[in-house]
Amino acid sequence: MRRVLLIPISLAAAGAVGVLAWAETVHWRTSRQALGPSPAPAGGSEAVVVLGYRDTGPRANFVNRYRVRVGLRSLDPAASESVLVLCGGAVGGEVPEAELMARYARERGYTGPIRLDAESRTTAENIRNAIPLIEDAGRIKIVSHPPHAVVSREYLWELRPDLAARLVRGDDDRIGEAPLLKVAAAVIAARHGRRASR
Repeated sequence: MRRVLLIPISLAAAGAVGVLAWAETVHWRTSRQALGPSPAPAGGSEAVVVLGYRDTGPRANFVNRYRVRVGLRSLDPAASESVLVLCGGAVGGEVPEAELMARYARERGYTGPIRLDAESRTTAENIRNAIPLIEDAGRIKIVSHPPHAVVSREYLWELRPDLAARLVRGDDDRIGEAPLLKVAAAVIAARHGRRASR
């Protein structure tokens, strides 16, 4: 009887490992897509764009807190100037996601400049509204979950290829980090189908 029970458990474990490995692969691949062909050398000015997630407030939710932490660690300490650009309107609640994320960034000890897009309600609007906030940056990083961030980078390629040519990787893909979020993001990307990358 015990042997019979072990077979389904083993199959379930193997399936779970397979799903996690698939999600890791999706994140690794998409974190490296739709970047600039020859990024500016490190040390110049940079903008790190953090994409928001539907948030009811009154404080940043788990996903947005995670994304802000990714944005903060993506800042280059060697950059001559760094700005954190937080995107998201009041989609799920009364307070814009960008404002909730800005509060959280300050709570985390970030004292640098922040620019807000507090109006956008979709990923496409995130990028459209962020353009005036990032035009002066020599290097641009767009962070979220990589399957989401790559869609945003592709929007930037369509709208402003001159700015998209400055896109570089953020620190949004670490093996084994936030596995359930990774699986969820990979499933959403697969379900909705990502537009063909450049």
